[in-house]
Amino acid sequence: MNQYYTSGQFAKKANVSIRTVRYYDKQGLLKPSGMSEGGYRLYTDSDFAKLQKILSLKYLGFSLDEIRSITINDKDNDYVEGSLRLQLNLIRKRIEHLKLVEQTLTETSKLVTENQSVDWNKILHLIHITNMERSLVEQYKDAANISIRIGLHKKYTKNPMGWFQWLYGLMEPMDGKSILELGCGNGELWRANKDRLPADANICLSDVSEGMIRDVEEGLKNVTGAFCFEVFDCRQIPKPEESFHVVAANHVLFYLTNLDGALDQVQRVLKPGGVFYCSTYGSDHMKEISQLVKEFDSRIALSEVNLYDVFGLENGEEILKSHFHSVEKKEYKDYLEVSDPGALMEYILSCHGNQQEYLSDRYEEFREFLKKKMEKKGFIHITKRAGAFICRK
Repeated sequence: MNQYYTSGQFAKKANVSIRTVRYYDKQGLLKPSGMSEGGYRLYTDSDFAKLQKILSLKYLGFSLDEIRSITINDKDNDYVEGSLRLQLNLIRKRIEHLKLVEQTLTETSKLVTENQSVDWNKILHLIHITNMERSLVEQYKDAANISIRIGLHKKYTKNPMGWFQWLYGLMEPMDGKSILELGCGNGELWRANKDRLPADANICLSDVSEGMIRDVEEGLKNVTGAFCFEVFDCRQIPKPEESFHVVAANHVLFYLTNLDGALDQVQRVLKPGGVFYCSTYGSDHMKEISQLVKEFDSRIALSEVNLYDVFGLENGEEILKSHFHSVEKKEYKDYLEVSDPGALMEYILSCHGNQQEYLSDRYEEFREFLKKKMEKKGFIHITKRAGAFICRK
């Protein structure tokens, strides 16, 4: 038989304030197991174990959203291990940054002591790198948030050929070619095809994020290939005209505000007869997920902007034709059968819409809703519609 504790008893047992217990309740992280006849919250030893987990993760530096992700998927050891590994990576990068701050402070202090005056260029440099810390940490937090989520596409895909293998196959043969990837992300296109890379291809990986480039360089250090790594915005490619046989952009173009300017840059750096490979989604991609959340609460919108409206399979060919000699569309055939309500719930919570506003105090209710949707077939079928355009100069 469960032993029940009031909020006060529970807080005392956990050595935290009642306010902390109520805060985690409000955030949907720690709901009471029951209510007394008088309307008081009641907690059990199982709730105590969950609170200890929350407090431990908070101490380790995880955000509330990340803690929520881990507690939802806490029975998946790979997920938890990945979360801890990426948090360690973030901490190491913060240590590197703090060492840079320390070095600048030491140098500035030494100059003041020796010269009895302040070198304001050094001070401004210190301010600059100190202000970088917030954006640096947020950048890596975002990358971690994406990386540590259970990838529905990887776990529940029905196409035996993975997306990156399929995309790479479109680009072959690459022997002897100079290749530029825009928005390379974590470099998965090359890591997933490491056994197929030609030794004589020159591959330049670029991204607007310095942190991402550091990560991809580290991630590919054991992959054989002639790689270079550069940080720049693909709307201003700092390369001479006719530099590359191939340019690739995997799920990048729909994020750009000046898409025509970027396409002009791609066309400029391609050699005569060169090829541009760019991928995107169709309008019905993952449509069942949007339908599910709308059914649960019609106020939920998982995205403020539909990326396929900016550049998608339906309108991409028309956009590209004004920049390239010929454009061919290829579609990747796949779908998902998701059998785990926790994994699906996590995917939904990771979206960039307003779902947190309407789900934050209804997690268990929403999980049960998803579970019931899966009961009949044992899974939920999810449409995938993605593909790539092959554009020749």
